[in-house]
Amino acid sequence: MKKKLLNQNKTNLFAISFFQAVSLIGLMVIFAATLSSCQKKETSTLLKIGLPEEPKSLNIWLASDSNSRKILNLIYQPLYRRDPITLKIIPWLAKEDPVFNKEELSYTVKLRQAKWSDGSEFTSEDVLFTKKLFFDFKMPRYYSKWKAIKEIKALDKHTIVFYLKKPSAIFLSRVLTAPMVSKKEWELIASKALETEKPFRSIQDHLVEKPLGTGPFTLFEYKKGAYLHMKKNPHFFGTGKKIVNLQLGPYVDSILFKIYGTSDVAILAIKKGDIDYYWWDIQPGYLEDLKKQGNIKLFLNKKSALYYLGFNLRKPPFNNLKLRQAIATLINKKFILTRILQNYGTPMHSIVPSGNHFWHNPNVEKYGHGQLPEVRIKSAYNILKNAGYTWDTPPVDEEGNIVKASDIRLPSGELMGKFVILTPPADYDPKRAFAGTMIQEWLRSMGMQAFARPMAFNSLIDAVKGKREFDAFILGYGKLNLDPDYLRAFFYSKNDRPRGWNMSGYKNPEYDTIADSQRSLIDVEKRKKLIWEMQEILIEDVPYIPLYNPHIIEAVSKDRFSGWLEKVDGIGNIWSLCMVKPNQ
Repeated sequence: MKKKLLNQNKTNLFAISFFQAVSLIGLMVIFAATLSSCQKKETSTLLKIGLPEEPKSLNIWLASDSNSRKILNLIYQPLYRRDPITLKIIPWLAKEDPVFNKEELSYTVKLRQAKWSDGSEFTSEDVLFTKKLFFDFKMPRYYSKWKAIKEIKALDKHTIVFYLKKPSAIFLSRVLTAPMVSKKEWELIASKALETEKPFRSIQDHLVEKPLGTGPFTLFEYKKGAYLHMKKNPHFFGTGKKIVNLQLGPYVDSILFKIYGTSDVAILAIKKGDIDYYWWDIQPGYLEDLKKQGNIKLFLNKKSALYYLGFNLRKPPFNNLKLRQAIATLINKKFILTRILQNYGTPMHSIVPSGNHFWHNPNVEKYGHGQLPEVRIKSAYNILKNAGYTWDTPPVDEEGNIVKASDIRLPSGELMGKFVILTPPADYDPKRAFAGTMIQEWLRSMGMQAFARPMAFNSLIDAVKGKREFDAFILGYGKLNLDPDYLRAFFYSKNDRPRGWNMSGYKNPEYDTIADSQRSLIDVEKRKKLIWEMQEILIEDVPYIPLYNPHIIEAVSKDRFSGWLEKVDGIGNIWSLCMVKPNQ
C-alpha cells in the first residue's frame, strides 16, 4: 500500500513538474512574442503632427480648406511640381521634361513607372480620365485652365501628347501641376453622377473613406474629431529615388495627425513632446516662450502671400489717382513691420512677393520708403496740393510746420466725405485689423474722415466682391500661386463684375494688352519682362497698396526627428515629409 502511494506521489510530482515546465515554456514564448512586438513597435517610426482643425472632406472635388488639402496633397500627385529651392517646374509623376513641338503646338509627356496605392499601374489612361472629369464636371480650379487643351492622345501606356488651342505660358505651371486621379476609383462614381440632375453636386457628395493615390502616404484610419492615421505607401514611386538632389523616403512608417481646437493647446502639446510638429502658422506672441524651450526648433520662412489695402476705383474719392498715390506715401510700412508684425515679416512694395524671386520686380516705385513721418506728410501734402486738393486747415502751415489738418476738399471744391476702410475682425486676423486702425490715423493726419470698421469675414467678402458696396478694404491672399498669372486675374478689366476677381474695378487698356500677351509667351525671359512691367504699372496706378508679407513661423520638437525642408511657405510640405528622419 505504501509502495503504491509512493509511486502515485512520484507520478503526481512528475505531472506537476511537467506542467510547470510547460507553463514556463509557454510564458517564455509569450514573453518572446511580447518582446518581439515591442521591438517592432520601437523600430516602427510614428511622426505626430498637430492640425488646427479637422479636414472638412477627403473628397478631392469638395475639399477646399487648407487642412483637407494638407492630407490630400500627400495622396493625389501631379505630373509636375516645383523644385523646393529654385521653384522651377520639375518632373514628378512625369519621367522627364515635356517635349514641345512648336509646329503642332503640342507637348509630349512621358510617365514614370508608378503605381496607385492598391498596387495597380498608373498609366496614360488615368491622365486622360482625369482630363475627362475636369471637362465633364467643369471642375473648379482645374477646368478654366485645362480649357487651353484642344486634344490629348495616348501614344502608349506611358506616353501622352497634349495639343493646345494656342500658346500658353501657364501650361506647365497651372495645367500639368493638377492632381491625377485613378480611373479605377472614379469611373463608376462619375458615370452615376452624370446621370443625376446635379452632376457636380453629386460627385462632391460621394463619401471618400480611403482615397487611392500615388503619393508617399495612404490613409489607414480616420477618427473624426480626434485623429487621422496615415501609413507609408509601399508603392510610392519616389522612394529611394534622387529628385533634384534629394534622396526621397519617406523615412517614417506612419504619420498621426492629431486635431487641436486652439493654438494654445497645440503649443502646449509640442512643448510636452506629445506632437513633433504643429502644421500651422504660429503667432509671434508665442515665440518668447518657445525660444526658452530647449527641445523646440523654430523655422521662419517667407510666404507666397499678399496683404494689401484695396480701393473702390468706381466712385469718388478713390477714383482719383493722386489721392491713392498720396495715401501710399502716408502709410508707414516700417511701423507695420516693427509694431504689428513684431519684425516677423517683410514690407511689400510690389504685388508679387519678394520670396518669389524670379518674378518679383524689386524696382517698382516705393512710396515714402525710408522717410520720417513728418516727411511723409509733407510729401503727401504736395502730391494732393498739386492735384488741386485744398483744406480749411492744411496739414502743413506756411512755415512748413506739421499741424492738425481739417476738412480736405476734392479738386472740385466739394468737401471729402467720410469713408470706411473695411477690415476683418481682430479675432479673425489681428494684423489686418490693427493695420486698418493705423491707416485710419495716418489718413486723419491729412484731414480725411477715415474710419476703420471690422466686419465679419464672409460679410466683408460679400460687400467687396459681391455687392461691390465699399470705399476701401484690407484683405490678403495667404497662399498665392507661384506663377504670377494672378496679376491678370486680379486686375483684368473683364473681371470687374460681381464675384469677379477685379474687386477694385481697375481698368487700363494698356495693362489688359500686356496681361493678355504674357499669357501666350512660351519664352520665360520675355514673359518675365512683361510681368515686371505689369508690376510697375500697378504700383503707378495704385488699385492696391501692398502692405506686408508676414513670415510663416513654425515649431518642431527636436527630440525625435530632424531633416525638415524649408521653402517658401514653410516646412509643411510633401518634400519635408519625404525627407524627415528619426534622430539616431
